[in-house]
Parts: sequence; C-alpha cells; structure tokens
Amino acid sequence: MKTLILSLGGSLIAPDKPDYFFLREFKNFVISRLDKYRFVIVCGGGKTASYYVQAAGRVSRMSDESLDWIGIMATRLNGELVRAIFGELACENVVYNPKEKIKTDKKIIVAAGYKPGWSTDYDSVLLAKQFRAAEIINMTNIDYVYDKDPGKNKDAKKLLDISWREYRRIAGSKWSPRLNLPFDPIASREAQKKKLKAVILNGKDLQNLDNYLLEKDFKGTIIHG
Repeated sequence: MKTLILSLGGSLIAPDKPDYFFLREFKNFVISRLDKYRFVIVCGGGKTASYYVQAAGRVSRMSDESLDWIGIMATRLNGELVRAIFGELACENVVYNPKEKIKTDKKIIVAAGYKPGWSTDYDSVLLAKQFRAAEIINMTNIDYVYDKDPGKNKDAKKLLDISWREYRRIAGSKWSPRLNLPFDPIASREAQKKKLKAVILNGKDLQNLDNYLLEKDFKGTIIHG
C-alpha cells in the first residue's frame, strides 16, 4: 500500500479560525481513499502560530528559539484537531518526533512540530524517509511556486517543474520561525539530498489533489532532482 505524506498547511486548517467546512471535506477525501493509501498528515501552524508569535514579539524581545516553540505548539494544537476528526481511524497520538519509529496498524497518522530549528517541512522529509515514500505533497494556500514573491512583484512567473537547485536559489539557505515559503530552505536541502520529489499545490482544491493522484493534469509545481 502506498503511503502519502501530506504536509497540510495551517492556513488550510485554521485560516483565521478552524475551517470546519474544509476539515469535513478533507476528512471525507481521506476516508474514501483508505483502500488505496496510508496517509501521514503533517500539520502546520498557520495563522494560529502567526498571531501568537506576533503577540509575543509586541510584548517582549523574543529569541528565535522561543518563537519557534510558540509556532510548534500551534502545529500541535492543529494536529490534535486533525487527529480528533478522524476518531478511531487515526493513530492514537500525534507524532512529534519524526525520527522515532512509528508502530501502528492505523492508516491515518497525524504529525506536528518537533523542536526549534525544525519546520514541519523538515519533519515531512524525515517521515518520508521512514515510510520510504518518494514524494511529499505540500498542501498550501497557493497554486504554484513563483520565481519571486507574486504579492510584491506583478511580473512574477509561475513555475511548473523545477529542480531543487533552482528552487533553493529562490528560497535561500536560512531558516527562521517567521519565514513564509512554499518549502523551507533546510528541508529543501535535505529533500534534494534524499532525492525526494515535492508537489506544491493549493490544498483547498481537493479535486485538483485528486487529479494529481490520478496522474491527470493539475495545477501545481513539482520540485525534484
């Protein structure tokens, strides 16, 4: 049975508050495909993390480690929410440490942030290694990776198929808790080393995700090589 590593952006789980319409659709999507796949769902922090990090920064001067811990706890809250909606179909506990061997016969495994300096993208890479998955599907709130920030540059071009080397030139090489990229630089370096493929797509559009799984035309960016 194929294992799908889904990096589920916090922007989808809770764009401002928990989006129960999306969560209901996502739950149905996963459950209807358990005969074909095992799902490892790695939850991001999204706006929940941003709000708390911003609040902390306005009150006190915070270290990157402290900000990272706040973001990690937001991913864990989102992870508990996602795990709970699947009930007994999911592994009993949210996975925090992606290096620990996961022993379960459940077909749904939910994971969240581990420790400072490690993004959930990086966790996804290590979980892909553990489950011998060749790819990570990054469900985010954008349709494509662009050659520069489309919010600031009207001439930004969407990229459909690029190498890790090309992507890393765009993303840079440093990680910080406030970084907002489709796939973080440290995880990208590790994915390149392990020869993993990453698929970046708008996770809100579950039909588009299904098109990708069925090897049909889809909107998104493939990073590989």
